[in-house]
Amino acid sequence: MNVAVESPARLGETTLPDGRVLGWAEWGPADGVPVLFIPGAATSRSLGFGADVVGELGVRLASVDRPGLGVSTSDPGRGFADFARDIGALCADRGLGVPAIVGNSQGAPFALACVVEGVAGPLALVSAADEVSAPEFRGLLPDPVAALVRQVAEDPDSAEAFFAGFSADAMRDHVLASSPDVDVAVYTAPAFDAAYRCALAEAFQQGSAGYARDTVLAMGRWPFDLTRITTAVDVWYGELDTSHSPDNGVTLAARIPGATRHVVPDIGGALLWTHAPEILRDLLTRVRLAG
Repeated sequence: MNVAVESPARLGETTLPDGRVLGWAEWGPADGVPVLFIPGAATSRSLGFGADVVGELGVRLASVDRPGLGVSTSDPGRGFADFARDIGALCADRGLGVPAIVGNSQGAPFALACVVEGVAGPLALVSAADEVSAPEFRGLLPDPVAALVRQVAEDPDSAEAFFAGFSADAMRDHVLASSPDVDVAVYTAPAFDAAYRCALAEAFQQGSAGYARDTVLAMGRWPFDLTRITTAVDVWYGELDTSHSPDNGVTLAARIPGATRHVVPDIGGALLWTHAPEILRDLLTRVRLAG
């Protein structure tokens, strides 16, 4: 299965108030409707989505390297609120305003933090990494995941050291091994595979500390109140996705006031790349209604 992937139309770095830099990439018209993309685990700014439709939809898609990944300066000990402040500075520098936002996989809680902190607007969570440490999921997690959740809660430093043992190749192997065949067909299609390998290599170019910090944050308790969210939120899962949420987002959507949950048949975690037009069109509708 082939999906459209293209190199970014624009690449750059924004210098933050404390002197660190945040790397970004953009696709689509520079005067389009801003949509901020928060990528999944251990992938860089260069792996976007919907390259074949952002032009016709008039979307200015902007992706970002989280601190310690790609070209973004490391920020040891950072938390979700720190990331949201960085995004606020990026949006001000790039003239994005308060953009709509897409959080994919491990990028989901970071996107939620941006919405809670008021630096982003309507939100699409796609194949979202759920809050696996939430009490609602106790007893529902596979034993290896439950053990990691306990380690993150009881000894986050050792958990972060464990995750720092991952590499670009190990991450790709893990994703392929935990995905249904229909997703593997997407991930291993020549064009996507090349782009994915590149994004992984870029994400680990400073080492693995950035990925490790992200993972400890994502697998721990999320320190923000989802009931504070007042903007529109759509929660998207593939029916065959068994990796991102113990209940395919039922509990997550129920915790966010007014959230709409979509379950797409015959696909798993590759949903973002196979159904980009639907996701973006829905998000643009939310933007128009909010305006």
